[in-house]
Amino acid sequence: MVNIEGLVNTCTKSEGFFFKFISANDVGATGAHQAGFYMPIDIWPLFFDKPGRKGENRDKYIRVHWDNSFVTESRFIWYGKRTRSEYRLTRGFTFLTDENVGDILILAKLDQENFAGFMLSADDLIEDFFSSFNLSPADAYKLQVYPTPIEKTLEEMFWEWLQTVRTFFPDSSIISSKAREFWMTWSKKTDVKEPDKVILDWIKTEYELFKYIEKDRYGKKIEKPFRTVDELIEFANSILNRRKSRAGRSLENHLSYLFKSWSIPFSQGMITEGNKRPDFIFPSIQRYHDLKYPDEKLRFLGAKTTCKDRWRQILNEADRIPSKHLFTLQQGISKNQLREMEAARVILVVPEDNKKAFPKEFRNKIQNMQTFLSSLKEYYL
Repeated sequence: MVNIEGLVNTCTKSEGFFFKFISANDVGATGAHQAGFYMPIDIWPLFFDKPGRKGENRDKYIRVHWDNSFVTESRFIWYGKRTRSEYRLTRGFTFLTDENVGDILILAKLDQENFAGFMLSADDLIEDFFSSFNLSPADAYKLQVYPTPIEKTLEEMFWEWLQTVRTFFPDSSIISSKAREFWMTWSKKTDVKEPDKVILDWIKTEYELFKYIEKDRYGKKIEKPFRTVDELIEFANSILNRRKSRAGRSLENHLSYLFKSWSIPFSQGMITEGNKRPDFIFPSIQRYHDLKYPDEKLRFLGAKTTCKDRWRQILNEADRIPSKHLFTLQQGISKNQLREMEAARVILVVPEDNKKAFPKEFRNKIQNMQTFLSSLKEYYL
């Protein structure tokens, strides 16, 4: 079991770190010619003094200390010859299996030759990692330098708005709404014709806005020493709990806005059977409870940031809807888990760019947001 406090401490003190979802390609499940971790192109500064160039190969040998339990003598390599143009981290990864697909790899630079490596599988640990650094799955594959700088023009918008806010911490729905507004102003894009892209942009902007609010609200508090360790722990836990609560609602807030923008009828967070509250029921909770309304005309959508473990939670949330859709930012899931989902009649919905992280034989069964919204609009309008 990964020690989350040690992980956070290591990443904070590192020269830079990044995280990625383990893909089918990483574990060789796609029949790729090169096993090992595919490395995102933007993290080359952790290893080289300049990016790889077309027509040449470059490599660097490093030691990866895996959660302080074992060390691999590994090789970071740029393949630029012939048709290839990619970075890989190879050698020593005998622990990679299909069951690791969808796990999160974290790599932090300790010095020129040594790196710390962590593998997170459980949703709770992944959530703790995200909350500790105020990250989301949309931040995968990007170089993280702590603290992370944000776009100046966005920061100016954040500052101007925050001067008008009288509450200590705005409600989650307000933060989501302002994040969309700021992104639309900054990007000059106000339509939602590309839902798979804009929802990721909104989520990223919201995380940046939330970080800015934290910095403003907690700045003076953290400048002063805490009187006791218990006071410090209580303060830290309050921050983490607020982060987790906001992250959990963020997806629902943005999905709700998409449905309204596409004029799709829905009910959110309403009771079905017992005390179950599914995220979204289409076309409405009233239709769901109307037993004369045909079952086949009802639709269900759950929303979970990650779902390696938690996808099963949606199975009994709406008995009248046996086939359930689940939207997630998860990037990659093992074949066994996908087979279990299929057997349980769970249909994944993911941003289009994330589909490539899933095994090839399952991609045509996974919907993107554009397809899901289009099917609902055609069905109900």
